[in-house]
Amino acid sequence: MSTNTRRGFISGFGAGVAAFAGAPFGNPAFGALAGTNEDILISVFLRGGMDSLNLVLPIAGADRGYYEAARPELRVPTSGSNRALPLNAQLGIHSATHSWPSGTPAPPATLYELYQSGKLALVVAAGMHLGNRSHFDSMNYVELGTPGSVTTPTGWLTRHLASATNLPPEITIPSLAVGNLRQDSLRGSTDTLNMTSPDSFSLDVGPWQWRDAQRSALRNLYSSAGDWLHESGVSALDAVDIIELFVSGGYDPSNGAVYPSGTLGGYFQTVAQMIKTGLGLRVAAVDFGGWDTHNNQGTGGGGYFFDQVRELSRALAALYTDLNGSGANNYISRVTIVVQSEFGRRFRENADRGVDHGHGGLMMVLGGKVNGGVHGTWPGLSNDQLFEGADLEVTTDYRRVLSEILIRRLGNNHLMDVFPGYTDYSPLGVVQGVDLPPIYGPDIFMDGFETGDASRWSSSS
Repeated sequence: MSTNTRRGFISGFGAGVAAFAGAPFGNPAFGALAGTNEDILISVFLRGGMDSLNLVLPIAGADRGYYEAARPELRVPTSGSNRALPLNAQLGIHSATHSWPSGTPAPPATLYELYQSGKLALVVAAGMHLGNRSHFDSMNYVELGTPGSVTTPTGWLTRHLASATNLPPEITIPSLAVGNLRQDSLRGSTDTLNMTSPDSFSLDVGPWQWRDAQRSALRNLYSSAGDWLHESGVSALDAVDIIELFVSGGYDPSNGAVYPSGTLGGYFQTVAQMIKTGLGLRVAAVDFGGWDTHNNQGTGGGGYFFDQVRELSRALAALYTDLNGSGANNYISRVTIVVQSEFGRRFRENADRGVDHGHGGLMMVLGGKVNGGVHGTWPGLSNDQLFEGADLEVTTDYRRVLSEILIRRLGNNHLMDVFPGYTDYSPLGVVQGVDLPPIYGPDIFMDGFETGDASRWSSSS
């Protein structure tokens, strides 16, 4: 950032934001207060229904025979090119988790290597017990945390931040929605920052010489009244000022981490950059689409699905590597990354070399305090073990995994507020931490649930 540009926007600051200009990142104003929970949750949603049965698949036993018969074209081989990598004696994982483009150097660690080192947990047959195969309904059920209802006015991450009692009273940037749209898991939040990258999050209209006057005029305009619209305008200007001052201006990943080119790598780099600034980030949501593989998914473990899995794997491994350090720079010890989709795909391939909407799926959990390995109960693939004779059965409710992360890592045991109606908390052992007794009531943050009174869920309530 040039000196002239910097001078231009600092002079347009409000008094509160200007005070941050000389503040160290450890200042309590940025959310680093003794005795508070400092952990960060990154929620990654694979939109379109990821084919979990080609990411984690049987490599031996009777289920291998059922799998090969059901997917003569799409099956991932157990030998030769693109062969599955072993997780245990029964299950393997797609080779794209340990792959990088030809002509590029090997990364410091691949996703498969992070699994081998105990940093990646795979929860098989995870999802909802509802047999809904609608993308939009299922995504809403998962992100709102209320399976069966799509009208809930707030997302589960919003309700987590509102109900947590171990956070500082003021956090500069508590939550981040990465991308062009805010994820429904953060629906109803008045404190979420939404952006694609720090460098694009700016007030950049016309020559820099005009910007001082622009900012001052806008701030005076928005400060002229006290209604919600004007207050939102002031908040937006404050956010632009803070990001331009502390975050924008280039970024160099740590530990030799190389993010893949493309949207997802850029999004994950944005998350890492925001974590390292010390602005108090507690929750981030990231989307990765393109998983609706009804046709041409790729044969023999290669093709389109291979490319999707490799991009996801490279981005996750780069994020872990970038945040992995020691002492005060050991960010990954405070970070938990959870990856999920709205549902899995059908067990049997279709005539278009793809798979249609299914049921049971897969959750991945990555982080410094994760107990790696395969978790959950594998239901089997014989016809009588399949859901409705067509899909992988769900044996682990997705809320069971998220509740464990909430309690053990984020220290929030108000499950009735975050997942109303869910009363089956029983940790799988996916992450490390203290098991607080779950609180199933009273559901104070769900008063007005039926009427859709979104004001009840403001994080300032």
